[in-house]
Amino acid sequence: MTQVPTSAWVLIVTSLVLGVSAFLYKNILQITVGWSHRRRTRARRDLILARVKVEESQYQLSAQQSPRSEDGEWEKVDKHADGSAPNGKESGNEWEGIIGFFHPFCNAGGGGERVLWAAIKATQKRWPRAVCVVYTGDHDADKDRMLEKVQIRFNIRLHPPTIVFLYLSTRHYVLSSTWPRFTLLGQSLGSIVLAYDAYSLLVPDVFIDTMGYAFALAFSKVFFPSVPTGAYVHYPTISTDMLGSLDSSPTLGKGLNAGTGKGLRGFLKKHYWHFFARLYGRVGGSVDVVMTNSSWTASHIQTLWGPARTKRRKPHPVSVVFPPVAVDEIVRSIPLNAASEKNRQPTILCIAQFRPEKNHTLLLRSFARFLRSRSSSSSTIGENNYNGKQPHLLLIGSVRDAHDATRVYDLRLLAHELQLNPHITFLTDASFPTILAHLATASIGVNCMWNEHFGIGVVEYMAAGLIPVVNDSGGPKMDIVVEWGGGETGFRAGTEEEYGHAFERVLGMEVEELEEMRLRARARARGAFGEEVFGVKWIEEVEKLVEMQGRK
Repeated sequence: MTQVPTSAWVLIVTSLVLGVSAFLYKNILQITVGWSHRRRTRARRDLILARVKVEESQYQLSAQQSPRSEDGEWEKVDKHADGSAPNGKESGNEWEGIIGFFHPFCNAGGGGERVLWAAIKATQKRWPRAVCVVYTGDHDADKDRMLEKVQIRFNIRLHPPTIVFLYLSTRHYVLSSTWPRFTLLGQSLGSIVLAYDAYSLLVPDVFIDTMGYAFALAFSKVFFPSVPTGAYVHYPTISTDMLGSLDSSPTLGKGLNAGTGKGLRGFLKKHYWHFFARLYGRVGGSVDVVMTNSSWTASHIQTLWGPARTKRRKPHPVSVVFPPVAVDEIVRSIPLNAASEKNRQPTILCIAQFRPEKNHTLLLRSFARFLRSRSSSSSTIGENNYNGKQPHLLLIGSVRDAHDATRVYDLRLLAHELQLNPHITFLTDASFPTILAHLATASIGVNCMWNEHFGIGVVEYMAAGLIPVVNDSGGPKMDIVVEWGGGETGFRAGTEEEYGHAFERVLGMEVEELEEMRLRARARARGAFGEEVFGVKWIEEVEKLVEMQGRK
């Protein structure tokens, strides 16, 4: 029998010792960090629960003294309020846990924040005894001010006693200005610091990220494996389309980084992005329940996170939960009938922030091409349906800072160069009533952003009865501007020529055809993207997390 050399035994024993040591170190570190955070935050947890009970009693007393009717917009969300889950098991509204919502910029007032507050409202309806804790970095606003802004901005009324705000002190680690180089990686690592900050304040029973910080969820799963994690992904931090755009031509309009993969710097950038994509895929594989805002986002998340999720045997597939859009509010404000059609003008409306990725340049050049084509062909577009009025382009958007102001100035210069001045208007920081008025009178709603992840603005166009002309990519292509009710709901384009042709097609339609398409577009918006639809889908996914927490 051949004798194993002593050196081989030493190597085997050393490998075993190192392996066992690494395993023990990892588990000891997990237990130590998790146990210490739970112990340190136990008093705060008890204090929060006690304060919630006091505030609930005060709220109920106040409600008895001055009763007010509750809106019934979430009736369908309450469908399991009898205490039984969809599978017939007892896991209904008696659950009293704490759900942590990781949203460091919750007071921003954008579309992502509408998702957060609509999600919390649905959660409160489904589990009225649960406590919703929001981890935020908005130190300049207290609970009353935030909830007041939510009601004014989004018309969402929440139940104050069961909402708690915990204030983070390390939010600057996720700002792009903190990481002028290697921004993707820097912000992702910064979110780990922010997650540590959050868990130092309170360890929740369920942890949900609603901003896209996958690395924060990975931190939770490493050190607090018993806490179920959920993600609502508005857009992937990096996508296969982004990777592919590095080698594409800048003239194709495929994002801000199109064509930047050339030369030594481009070579390094490609390797950095591919490295980050692999890392992003690994951390994303740790999330228990993944919700995405569109089929486009779901496809990319599945490509990036799917292999790691399969390896870790995650039972729940990536789902699509369309974000809530104020469809009903727009529908109530803007009628669609023969009389309202007479108020429509040959106006092409673009509502979008003046940011580079919105690609206003493509819109201006497309509109200029459309006007030249119309002039050269002696077309009568707009003369029959619009009493001879000429087509007009209206751009509405917010100006956040000096960079946006400069961008608007550059667009004005381009409009002058393209000889659009008699036919174009820029309107910055318009009020909602002003926007609503233009939605009621315009004919076309346009979107030129490549790979818009969802497209809330496009849904608003359709709800208002505008014919959407959108970029042939991303969420608008896959989910929004699709056939509905046996016909088209709008048009898709990618080049100046295609956009120009779409403008000509819409403004040349007969009145009856226009009315039918407007009604189909509105029906699509109401049927798929309302707040009620979102609430039902959200609860279906969060119930999985609550069930997992109950098994721990």
